[in-house]
Amino acid sequence: MLSKGKYTARLAQSAADVANAQALRHLAFHGIDGCDADAFDPRAAHMLIEEVATGRLVSTFRFMTFADASAIADSYSAQFYDLSGLHAFQGPLLEMGRFCIAPGVQDPDVLRIAWGALTQYVDDTGISLLFGCVSFQGTEHAPYDDVFAVLKSRHLAPKRWLPRIKAPDVFRFGALLRRRPDSRRAMRVMPPLLKTYLLMGGWVSDHAVVDPQMNTLHVFTGVEIGMIPPARKRLLRAVAG
Repeated sequence: MLSKGKYTARLAQSAADVANAQALRHLAFHGIDGCDADAFDPRAAHMLIEEVATGRLVSTFRFMTFADASAIADSYSAQFYDLSGLHAFQGPLLEMGRFCIAPGVQDPDVLRIAWGALTQYVDDTGISLLFGCVSFQGTEHAPYDDVFAVLKSRHLAPKRWLPRIKAPDVFRFGALLRRRPDSRRAMRVMPPLLKTYLLMGGWVSDHAVVDPQMNTLHVFTGVEIGMIPPARKRLLRAVAG
């Protein structure tokens, strides 16, 4: 458990905890009540961020760990991306997914404590690579072309780790050709989770996957823990306590 200010982060301890996380995910992703569940939930640990005063669940995410990259084909992301290039990656891996914040909650401390709790776990278990899919709302690429142009020009994965195309419907960043991105617009529409990944030195795939089931575009993102800038590590560990 990690408590900071108005919020507490803890791992789900019961089926009821997981059900609450699934309900919040459905509300955040689809805008209506329901249950967002899949075959990966029983294999994952679920982090809950709650208001101390009320016990209200304001954010959640799940994560799965892999002893080494030979098992990465069993990850959620591997459904959509050919991750064979990562098989040579050394050390334990952690996949983070289904991150969401309750509609109407805009307190940046929610994201901070989520990352603080994850930092605790990464430090305690010696994780070498953090990865996952970052989602953009909707399946049309045009609203995000400035973001994708920024990713293409500055943040693509090293060639040896670059995920290859596997999904049947993708948007290749190369289709933007020599588009000069509007960096301010890109930052306005970039998902907060992706901003945090990039601040940690994260890198991305060269394409976005069109996911009509979730009504999203998503981009594979990786963070090599050993490559996180020292100043950013200090900030994360300060939150982690």
